Amino acid sequence: MEIKTTAVAGTLESSDIQIMLMAGDNGIQIDLESDVIKQFGAQIKHVITTTLQQLNIDNVKVRAVDKGALDCVIKARTITAAQRALETTTPAWEVL
Repeated sequence: MEIKTTAVAGTLESSDIQIMLMAGDNGIQIDLESDVIKQFGAQIKHVITTTLQQLNIDNVKVRAVDKGALDCVIKARTITAAQRALETTTPAWEVL
């Protein structure tokens, strides 16, 4: 699927993550900012990448600012940002 518009989901509050998706042309590129990047950076990127792949989004630039979010929050924010970026209102139930 192709990103139609830049979209954001999440906040910069504690235990949350802000995900911004923009159109890309070279696969899934993730720019991650996190205080715990050394401990959990690979896992955060894995959750974002897997979720986007399940949504059939292959070319996207991701800007993620993590404030200690759990995997379920990362996935939910990624799905929400993707739906906004794709300009769709139909939930992707199979990804949940």
